[in-house]
Amino acid sequence: MSIERMWQMGGACPGNLPAARSRRDFLRQANLGFGWMAFCGLFAKQDELVASERTLEFKTHLPSRAKRVIFLFMDGGVSHVDSFDPKPELARRHGQPAKWRTDVLSQGVSANRKWLKNPWEFRQHGSAGMWVSDLFPHAAQVIDNLCIIRSMVGENPLHGAQSLLLHTGRSVGAAPSMGSWISYGLGTENQELPGYVLLNNDWIPNGGFQNFANSFLPASHQATLVRAKGTPVDNISPADSSGIQQAKLEFLRQQNLASAESNSNHSEIEAAIRNYEVAAHMQTQIPQLCDISGETSETLRLYGADRQNDYERFYALQCLRARRLIESGVRYVEVTCPNTHGNNSPWDQHGQLKLRHAENARITDQPVAALITDLKRRGLLDDTLVVWAGEMGRTPHSAGDDGRDHHVSGYTIWLAGGGTRGAITYGATDEMGMSAVENPLDIHDVHATILYLLGIDHQRLIFRHGGRDMRLTDVHGRVIHEIMS
Repeated sequence: MSIERMWQMGGACPGNLPAARSRRDFLRQANLGFGWMAFCGLFAKQDELVASERTLEFKTHLPSRAKRVIFLFMDGGVSHVDSFDPKPELARRHGQPAKWRTDVLSQGVSANRKWLKNPWEFRQHGSAGMWVSDLFPHAAQVIDNLCIIRSMVGENPLHGAQSLLLHTGRSVGAAPSMGSWISYGLGTENQELPGYVLLNNDWIPNGGFQNFANSFLPASHQATLVRAKGTPVDNISPADSSGIQQAKLEFLRQQNLASAESNSNHSEIEAAIRNYEVAAHMQTQIPQLCDISGETSETLRLYGADRQNDYERFYALQCLRARRLIESGVRYVEVTCPNTHGNNSPWDQHGQLKLRHAENARITDQPVAALITDLKRRGLLDDTLVVWAGEMGRTPHSAGDDGRDHHVSGYTIWLAGGGTRGAITYGATDEMGMSAVENPLDIHDVHATILYLLGIDHQRLIFRHGGRDMRLTDVHGRVIHEIMS
């Protein structure tokens, strides 16, 4: 290393130092630079060691049961008491004033509210006689594959906060999405495809793109957005011939490498290089994966991709694409719901509960059940974890007669495949669906369990940021061993 470089590392430059009159004078004046040289050398070695150990750990924490995740996000909050958590007592008290106990942890009930019964019938299905509302007839057909959790508890009955909590483990922004953490921890099974893909249905939930962002993780782990309608990915078709494009990519790579040599933040530049490489491969891979014309007519009918309604057809398309993507090696895929009615989140029925919940179920139920069926018959369900969840539930009471409000003190999600037990329910709410009273869980527990099924110890999946070791579950989370096969 040159003397000039040593001066720069010491925070000074040759022009700012007096001329050294002897070797002793020079050493005394340059001692800070020598100290920085030693520190940087040790720090670089330590950084390489940590990175090496981290890569090794991510692949050897635990035996993995799942290799990939499909997250079906029911934005707005499906009513638990109208779907998978039957409450006969709620029906008996229908129309009565909604007075509730104060000796249990629950959201408060304001004045002038009345208990509101489920407008759909519950029936038993499957080998275990599990209860499913007529709202979800297709889910009822695959119920033996589902692990239904009825005891979820949130933090804040606000869509934005709860959506961020579900996606990132934080109810405020600026934290990596679960998909980004999983991509960072395990990478992609196919180096020509991104590790995390968002199949969007022209609706971004409350909380915005921070639900899907990499935040402080390397940029290569943010979600790649694939649309349902129109061109799946912007600029996916190359504008130049293959030769010209390769020359441009090589030029960019050389410029980035040169920049990396003079820039201390190598990770961002390396991520940019990786993104360019993946983008080039995606130009051939993504159009093929998004094109379902090669699927059999039976498969298209199974998903409902031949339905006439645009919302129904596009959601079916995205569920089918989810199977194609994970089959090709994408590690984490999220499918969002379409919003058919304007400003609110899709499942956010403060009014018109029966009309809108039925509409949303008609859009999502068949493709979701088809995805379970299709994965199973292809031998993919055993090592693919499917998660079906909204950010909250709905109140068992109402200020009117056809709507429910935000509810986080007890609600339902379900999981399938990927090492979970099918045909079981876990946890319970009280007789009115107000509070989780048996095995209450929060989203950190679910995150810890998802990582565990992927072979990752949630306490060891860390990234150093802002002077502390950050993780998806922060300082929370327990693995739910009881739901595993």
